[in-house]
Order: sequence, then structure tokens, then C-alpha cells
Amino acid sequence: MGVDILTEKDPDLYEVRARLGYPPIWTREPGFASLIHIILEQQVSIKAAATIFQRLASHLGSVTPELVQRAGEPELRRVGLTRQKSRYCVELANRITGGKLDLAQVEKLDDVQGRSHLLEIPGLGPWTVDIYYMMALRRPDVWPQGDLALASAIQDIKNLDARPTKEQQLAFAEQWKPWRAVAARMLWMHYLDARGQ
Repeated sequence: MGVDILTEKDPDLYEVRARLGYPPIWTREPGFASLIHIILEQQVSIKAAATIFQRLASHLGSVTPELVQRAGEPELRRVGLTRQKSRYCVELANRITGGKLDLAQVEKLDDVQGRSHLLEIPGLGPWTVDIYYMMALRRPDVWPQGDLALASAIQDIKNLDARPTKEQQLAFAEQWKPWRAVAARMLWMHYLDARGQ
């Protein structure tokens, strides 16, 4: 439904749907493991992050707050996480095991409250939280701020001379409310297709 509404409003998105059809949903299970996976995806390719996540899961047996906390930063680094990402993962685990963060409770909050709660945690910036809200919580009106693939796709479909800045992306996304997450999925689909992936 969101795709159909967007394609009525935006001729460029209409062209994307006409060429490629409806986008995949690309979902994740809500919870700690998905947030860790998204942290690993920060500033690296999805493929590289998946490899590191699988290595971490194999090493620990499962990606739970307790196991990540017990492993600690040095062990996470030995598995291939950077110093910074190791710190973020252990801090997230500590907050959950210490009762300072309840992801099931965050899921019940509205987008603004829930996002601000998660943004208080080191390592969970706007992009990470937005991806979690889109992929794991399946919220329809979230825009992943600063996503480079989305910037490239907007540049392509809108025939811009340069990739739009984060602020310009947000301005484009305004017209796609309340289906910004759907527009993002369409743009990612265009991006992957344009690069033969």
C-alpha cells in the first residue's frame, strides 16, 4: 500500500516501481542480536558486517547480552571487531543486563520516545537507531539519516549534480511521509540494481 501511495505522489518513485517492482522487506528480529548486527554495519559493507557477526555468533555460541558482557572488549576484538565497536557492544550488553535498558519496553514506546531512549546509548547514533526501527520494529515512517546508498539513489532518480547532504535527504524525505521507510526500501532497491548487486 505504501509503495502505491508513494508512486502516485512521486513520478521518480513510480519509475522505480515500474522498472523493479515492489521492494523486499529486509526485516530483522527485534532484540539485542539485531542491534549488535546493525552496530557492526556502521561504515562497512553489509557483507563484511555479516561475516563479522557470524564469526561473533560462532565464537560465543549465541549473541546475547550475557555472553557479550562475559566475553568483554578484548575477546570481541580478537573475533574481528574494532576497538570502538567492541566498546559499543559491551556497553549495550551492560545496560541490558544491568536493567537500564529493556528493548521490549522500547518497542512499546512511540517512535520519538523510543528513538531518544536508544540515542542515549554510546554507539547508537541516528542511523543505527533508524535502521533498527525500520528493520526490526518495522516502523513505516523512519528515514535512515546519512545513509550513503540512499544519497546515491536520490542523486540518481532526481538527476542531481551531487549526492544530497544529510539535510537535503531529510528535505526530500519530507514529501514521502508517512511512508519514508517504504521510500528508503525502494531507493535501496534502485541502488542495488544500478550497481548490479
